[in-house]
Amino acid sequence: MLTEERHRIILELLAEKGVVKLQELVEATNSSESTIRRDLTQLEKEKKLRRIHGGATVLQKKREELSVLEKSTKHRQEKKQIAEYAASLVQNGDCIYLDAGTTTLEMIPHLYDKDIVVVTNGIMHLDMLLEYDIPTYLLGGFVKKKTKALIGRGALQALQSYSFDKCFIGANGVHYEYGYTTPDPEEAMVKHTAIQLSQKAYVLADHSKLNESAFSKIAELHEAVLITDDLAEEWLEPYKAKTTVEVVTK
Repeated sequence: MLTEERHRIILELLAEKGVVKLQELVEATNSSESTIRRDLTQLEKEKKLRRIHGGATVLQKKREELSVLEKSTKHRQEKKQIAEYAASLVQNGDCIYLDAGTTTLEMIPHLYDKDIVVVTNGIMHLDMLLEYDIPTYLLGGFVKKKTKALIGRGALQALQSYSFDKCFIGANGVHYEYGYTTPDPEEAMVKHTAIQLSQKAYVLADHSKLNESAFSKIAELHEAVLITDDLAEEWLEPYKAKTTVEVVTK
């Protein structure tokens, strides 16, 4: 089969399914794994898809963002694993910043027995933090409906009142060249400021966020430790060359 024909089949399957596995493409094109891997590499260079571990996925639009409800149904087990590990890094006496997001939300049940203070811009975080009797400060600012996050001038001004031992940040995209990114510039600024105010910064991102980049930069890769659930061996070195990577598996 000609290269152009294989590429057409690959892109048609992606358009239909959103995500395709390597074996599906091997069978659909009657080609070898090595041939399909080369095809995926070429199509990624042409910005027609994004390679993931074991296959490929469609490219997301730079400003596209799912709602909290939509995010909460995706990669739940991976988020729980990442969150549990991240929570284990919090020590008694820490003052921490918990960014709005579905992965940072999963940290809260693992923080209940720690002597800590939490600052957050996550409205959804508040009930659970209070339920677990964790001393909490909520930022002010504008409420972003889609992510239930407090952003804008009020949030930035409130943040400047604090300094943190650790911060735990969510991101829509993590890329070894473009760093940590998110669709909304105002939300990116809040995340960036929290990182700057922290002695140690962590970005929590499941494998679906890797090799993705969104519209607005949060920070360079080296400015935070990356905690993820899966990173293919071929991608490990480019990331580790720029930051510490913690891969959490069970």
